[in-house]
Amino acid sequence: MNKNRKGMEVEEDEEGEEEGGGKELEAWERAYADDRSWEALQEDESGILHLDKKHQQLQQRQYRRRLQAVVASHIQRGLIRYLYIILDFSRAAGEKDFKPNRMVVVTNCVEAFVREFFDQNPLSHLGIIIIRNGIAHRLTDLSGSPESHIKALANNLECSGDSSLQNALDLAHGYLTQIPSYGHREVLILYSALSTCDPGDVMDTIRKCKDAKMRCSVVGLSAEIYICKHLCEETGGVYSVALDESHFKDLLLEHAPPPPAIAEFAVASLVKMGFPQRGAEGVISICACHKEVKIGGGYTCPRCKARVCELPTECHICGLTLVSSPHLARSYHHLFPVAPFEEVIGRTAPNQRLPRTCFGCQQFLPNPGSKVGVRLACPRCKKHFCFDCDIYIHESLHNCPGCESSPTITSS
Repeated sequence: MNKNRKGMEVEEDEEGEEEGGGKELEAWERAYADDRSWEALQEDESGILHLDKKHQQLQQRQYRRRLQAVVASHIQRGLIRYLYIILDFSRAAGEKDFKPNRMVVVTNCVEAFVREFFDQNPLSHLGIIIIRNGIAHRLTDLSGSPESHIKALANNLECSGDSSLQNALDLAHGYLTQIPSYGHREVLILYSALSTCDPGDVMDTIRKCKDAKMRCSVVGLSAEIYICKHLCEETGGVYSVALDESHFKDLLLEHAPPPPAIAEFAVASLVKMGFPQRGAEGVISICACHKEVKIGGGYTCPRCKARVCELPTECHICGLTLVSSPHLARSYHHLFPVAPFEEVIGRTAPNQRLPRTCFGCQQFLPNPGSKVGVRLACPRCKKHFCFDCDIYIHESLHNCPGCESSPTITSS
């Protein structure tokens, strides 16, 4: 009897080890799924590599969700934004649950976000604040140059000490209260820590931010924190927690398009703008923004004739907002966005002939329901497009080629 019991115990232990090993293997596969990205590729009959059906559907769902959040009609949006990104570079940013650590992942995603932000908001300004050793300091001023922010961030990769949410909000509040009244004041916090070490009452700071009409949003990298959620609820922001690196990047890019203006703060006003001319090459002048002597290039303020290096910006001498006409044209699509394309599942009529090629790139389109890809149709002009053209039209072109080429739709 004892031998049998021992034998049964040994068998049960082996089964338990097998189950435990299976669970550990599944957990390992989930954790390292992004490292084995080659498994998502398949080769078709012509030798072209493409994503398998599962990853295609996942990519399309993420894109559709982001598109539906952006495309909304009859919503007033703040096109002139003044945004401060607050990065938590405390010791919690050195955790390795995000590979290689949270700080590196945040830096890479912020670089992509900065470029996307200025592509979506050419009239806006952005600055970076870093929390380290319980102290918040401004890394870059509010400006419209993405390269200056990316370069400054790449030279300050260090995490240490505690995190202080109150110090960061106080610093951002001090700078954002100085901007013009027509600008939309926003704060985006990328928070890694599970606590905050504050010198005073953080609730008073939150009320101060609310009174200053600052929209504060938080993207957490660890877990949900009450004080961050309370901050977002009081100021009208969005609070979310990232599950992994790809999810964190998606959550971050959702803040790139201009958000709907808060009803009580959506006050329409006229903004004085100047359209400076490009300076002649070879002319020596003093730059008003950097206080340096430069040769050629730059722009001349039409009011005070001061020179600035880049647009958009505010003249450092007379305070006039300086923009170019392409900046205004690129901001126009937020007011009248392109409607989301609909997936073509089959023929709407029995004798209907579906087009074989994409209206945009003239590449062959898959049949409805095919595993290779999807075909989409514009709800207005009924032209068919591939998935790549759909992304290009909604994220870069902001005009449907089928609607623009149709005289009846264009005239209406």
